[in-house]
Amino acid sequence: MQSVISVHHNSSRVRRLLTAAGLAAAALAASLPAGPPARAASAPVPPPRTATPAEARTAAWLNTHPKEAGRFFRDLPKGGDLHNHLSGAVRTEYLIQLAADDDLCIDSTMTAVAPPCGAGTRPAADALTDSRFRQEIVRAWSMQDFPQGQSGHDHFFATFGKFGAATSHRGKMLADVAGTAAAQNQTYLETMVSPASAGARQLATDVGWDADLAALHRKLLAGGRLDQLVTTAKQEADTADVEFRETAKCATSEPGPACRITVRWISQVSRNSAPERVFTQIALGLRLAERDQRFVAVNLVQPEDGEISLRDYRLHMRMLNYLHGVYPRAHITLHAGELVPGLVKPEDLTFHIDDAVRTGQAERIGHGVDLVQEDDWQRLARDMARRQVAVEVPLTSNAQILQVEGDEHPFPVYRKYGVPVVLSTDDPGVSRGDIGQEYQRAARTYALGYPELKDLARASLEYSFLPGRSLWRPDPVRQGFRPVEECRVLESARCARFTDRNPKAGMELRQERSFRAFEARYAG
Repeated sequence: MQSVISVHHNSSRVRRLLTAAGLAAAALAASLPAGPPARAASAPVPPPRTATPAEARTAAWLNTHPKEAGRFFRDLPKGGDLHNHLSGAVRTEYLIQLAADDDLCIDSTMTAVAPPCGAGTRPAADALTDSRFRQEIVRAWSMQDFPQGQSGHDHFFATFGKFGAATSHRGKMLADVAGTAAAQNQTYLETMVSPASAGARQLATDVGWDADLAALHRKLLAGGRLDQLVTTAKQEADTADVEFRETAKCATSEPGPACRITVRWISQVSRNSAPERVFTQIALGLRLAERDQRFVAVNLVQPEDGEISLRDYRLHMRMLNYLHGVYPRAHITLHAGELVPGLVKPEDLTFHIDDAVRTGQAERIGHGVDLVQEDDWQRLARDMARRQVAVEVPLTSNAQILQVEGDEHPFPVYRKYGVPVVLSTDDPGVSRGDIGQEYQRAARTYALGYPELKDLARASLEYSFLPGRSLWRPDPVRQGFRPVEECRVLESARCARFTDRNPKAGMELRQERSFRAFEARYAG
């Protein structure tokens, strides 16, 4: 698999980072492939903490074994992936296999279409034996070999329409994505799908638009139609569960690694749609999250710079604000600030993240790239830190879609202000990457030492939508990851009782045990 990370050698920048206060972090950065530096990388934020002896030995191991960095980052316990689109996360080669299994055809634009294969199309199955044809599809369905100088933004988003017909098997796709997560030593996945999509579209069409949001919600509920969609979504999830377990062989004597992953669904909303459809999908997603524990949240997807996305952005936030009041137990995480100057008008860069947090009730923000373009962004960053609104950061996807990386990315700015940051993959199938690549890229670009990487991995579970109390005391990004009183001794009977009652704490304790095993392996 060809790497999609751009690499520019800059050893002088690495040398400048070798300050007395940052030797360990700079040594780690020097052990990895060079990349675009960040001006803020040397700032000691969050405030440095004292490394344990095992952490120090682990960092020293990586410094003396630079050629084994790939294995190190694969084995690093990386907790959860909180920003993941299921169809975009599937390995492209597996999507081709699914297309072949369903007898789909590939037309002249490399788009998968339904059979029979007529003039100008080829059976997708041909790609299983014709390597040249297979590579043509891979390049069209992903960022593989993407030509420099062209629009990464346009190519990235166009891939979904090209492979969309091959994404009808949710359970099989999940088995592939969860298997990759397990291979990357992750334990948890929140992934986005569109539940009861056809039914939601029809209900929205039948009901139509009403600017009175309470009245519109009543229309959706009338005759039990919204609840019928909830039932349909549950049935879809049931079917996916069965397909997943069969594909991953979870009920056999040799279950696949994917079976070890705890999965929760996030309902995605098509933000470039008519307002009645957006409202219907939000209502469905929130109602579903309160009625089925497999679903935890909603998120708005599709390009944030789309015509309707821009026109209706504030309207969408008001929809979320109203429906959050109706369904307060459901979570909200929003793509916001996935924008750069030149992509949209300057005024559209000034309020998206702020509106998502203050009006849209977002508990997490996806991307957040245009932070410093927002009005009074310092106040916004301080408020996000105070309210513990986390930012889901997929560094590779930001580089590919927006050409934002290194010192142009707000990653170090968020950390400076104490905003929780969670590394994520976004669409690793399209990006041709994985979560290990994201951690390696962050370490290389921002001179992060092993303790910082460890705390980023902890944050991936801390800011998940898992139920129950945390293993950690409040505000761990700014105050440090300190166990709650019940788990002051992690391997105690009292802590065991606490983690048994709180799934989030239980998952976090499992991660701490994985860190101990990891550090014993790499610090020995």
